[in-house]
Amino acid sequence: MPKQKTHSGAKKRFKVTGSGKIMHEHSNRRHLLEVKSSRRTRRLAGTSELSGAYTQKVKKLLGR
Repeated sequence: MPKQKTHSGAKKRFKVTGSGKIMHEHSNRRHLLEVKSSRRTRRLAGTSELSGAYTQKVKKLLGR
């Protein structure tokens, strides 16, 4: 029986914590940053937990 492969795009975008939460980086933080306000870029810094609707789908893509 072949093994289930992890989705390559998903493994680059999401990290799973020890407790099983799925964390992701915010979008709009890559380029054209001088147009965006400092308040907005600070708010987009760091990671946040994925909302409930997507967790099951992403876990399936990650093979969990």
